[in-house]
Amino acid sequence: MAQSSDVSSVESVYFPIYSFLLYYSPCCCCSLPRPLSGIPSIKDAVWEFLLGCYDPDSTFDERTKLKNLRRYVCTVILDCSNHKLTFEMGIREQYAAWKEECKTMVPVVGSGTRSLWLLFLKMGNQLMNLLLKIKVSSSKTLLKTRGSSPMDALLASDRGFSAGLDVARTDRHLSFYEDGGNQSNLWDVLAIYTWLNLDIGYVQGVNDIRSPVIILFEDEADAFWCFERAMRRLRENIRATATSMGVQTQLGVLSQVIKTVDPRPDQHLEDLDGVEYLFAIRMSMVVFRREFSFLDTLYLWELMWAMEYNPNMFATYEELEDRNNNNNDTADDPKLLKRFGKFERKYVNSGKNERHSNTIAVFVVASVLQTKNKRLLKEAKGLDDVVQILGDIAGNLDGKKAYKEALKIHEKFLKEANRQ
Repeated sequence: MAQSSDVSSVESVYFPIYSFLLYYSPCCCCSLPRPLSGIPSIKDAVWEFLLGCYDPDSTFDERTKLKNLRRYVCTVILDCSNHKLTFEMGIREQYAAWKEECKTMVPVVGSGTRSLWLLFLKMGNQLMNLLLKIKVSSSKTLLKTRGSSPMDALLASDRGFSAGLDVARTDRHLSFYEDGGNQSNLWDVLAIYTWLNLDIGYVQGVNDIRSPVIILFEDEADAFWCFERAMRRLRENIRATATSMGVQTQLGVLSQVIKTVDPRPDQHLEDLDGVEYLFAIRMSMVVFRREFSFLDTLYLWELMWAMEYNPNMFATYEELEDRNNNNNDTADDPKLLKRFGKFERKYVNSGKNERHSNTIAVFVVASVLQTKNKRLLKEAKGLDDVVQILGDIAGNLDGKKAYKEALKIHEKFLKEANRQ
């Protein structure tokens, strides 16, 4: 059962973001995590703030109004054929309209029944193998054609098929997904998000990002918007072309970090023709969902979001020109600067205008690799060995230790980089 948001008494007055950050520790500026001492019932509200769903200076009434009236401004929606966007509609009503649009093309969307592909999964390998052979034609029979709608192309494609299979595999160990309706909700949101973001489409692993959000939020529409904002942080990582993957930029930074703090494993990986660090793609793309336990993953996510918090996110996402790109002005105001997360504050102080790629996630990946340095140097004779060694860590790492080590690596990287 998703947690409810008992925040009416808490949010009845002005409630700036730094108050929410107290959820994470007694001092939101601390460099190391402290025992959590917050209010679990407002966890979903905290996520909405940290991910830029709301203006940090907004009041409870303003946020309530925004939740009902906010218009969706993602430019890819405007490119969707056969889809008329009604800006005056409330956020829940707009999501419901999109869902109904999908439902006219794929009846299983919103029906409480999982897609045909997922139902086949329960019927054994023989039927599954048959479906693999006829997946495109089978999926087309589900459609009620409406011209050249993007949803038609999506659900008749391999990507739509892949999304259906991934939903069935998502967090099977959690009792939450014993309820088929919850799996159905996961599928609905993934399908609609993919439809609205055809420039990226569905990428394997997005279901792992979506799952914790749907567990946390009771309202499916609220969960969709929080997920959409979470994906803003990951869009460039999962974007891919025929010749490149967006995550390669982050992997390039990872290579620099490893080479700077400890050249030995980097040299060994180079000898194995693994200098591009492609074996770390999964960690970067699904943000540690496979390497850490479910709870430790959320712990790391929340720490990263808090440390990298930028109060201008909302303005940037909503394309508010008067408040967009004002980091340089903030750097001159100590009071405003305190509202940034500690990691983001360092970035703002540096005076850089371009978005940085050396996020905390890069250093967490580096800390994970460091735990296996000895084995990599001793046992890895090829990239297959590297993949196997890293595969053995799944679910066996401590999130707090990894985070502490990541901060140490970050400090060492900065010192070494300044010397060069």
